[in-house]
Amino acid sequence: MVFHSGFVSILGRANVGKSTLLNALIGSKIAIVTEKPQTTRTAIQGVVTVNGKRAGQIVFLDTPGVQKPRTQLDKLMMEQVRGALQDRDLLLMLVDASSPYGPGDESVLDLVKKAGVPCFLVLNKVDLVSRAALLPIIEQYRHKHDFAEVIPVSALKRVNLDRLTDQILAHLPEGPPYFPPDYITEQPVRFLVGEIIREKIILATREELPYSTTALVEKFEEQNNLIRIAANIFVEREGQKGILIGVRGQMMKRIGTLARQELEAFLGKKVFLELRVRVREKWRDDPRFLQLLDWRKMAGH
Repeated sequence: MVFHSGFVSILGRANVGKSTLLNALIGSKIAIVTEKPQTTRTAIQGVVTVNGKRAGQIVFLDTPGVQKPRTQLDKLMMEQVRGALQDRDLLLMLVDASSPYGPGDESVLDLVKKAGVPCFLVLNKVDLVSRAALLPIIEQYRHKHDFAEVIPVSALKRVNLDRLTDQILAHLPEGPPYFPPDYITEQPVRFLVGEIIREKIILATREELPYSTTALVEKFEEQNNLIRIAANIFVEREGQKGILIGVRGQMMKRIGTLARQELEAFLGKKVFLELRVRVREKWRDDPRFLQLLDWRKMAGH
């Protein structure tokens, strides 16, 4: 049987559903998802191995949303987006079919054109748009770029994902698998744990707090059927620390409960979770601190 394999990057402006699509294609949650823009801060790798009429392995890279950088963190995120254009066999430009074309989409399209790599236009959230309204959107994008394929999907409702996977494999070169068939990601567990904690912070808080917050796992110890995890949550100001802890510690208790429940489901063991809130002024502009957040360094890359 002919086997196809290759590397595919998912690009798009903030909040078009890139991480939701990656999780749906992988069949497992490896990227956190919220309604807040800029939830994804680092490129996330996910691997899909298909054994069907068309067999192959797709190594996906989910990227941060394309944006105008304001902080050193934003600049690093955009560096990862540009890096995701290198040595790729195919790009997926993901757009929100329920939202009008805007400057963010234009910026993504500029990156696609400069990359010179075959690109699919993937229209997400088509469950929110009528078929009649979808056709003009497709034509608008077709006038702007010669896409290899145009595929409408709903990542959330898993609509048309099999067709997307099949068409991706059809455009990838013949070659051996890069990873074992049951392999889904190279992100270390510590990184994924920190991301789950950060997701719960974003879901539980409002306003600017999610953007000035991050979580770093300091301890991860397995003891029989129990895993002990200690993590520091960093904010930039004392006032933010107070908001995060909440009245009589209620906000932190809620975040801890939500995170522990998902971690236990994810890790398959009981979890003892200890969270501490620390203030680190302007950490988003601190290159040394930002290095601590890079999962590649956690994995020894």
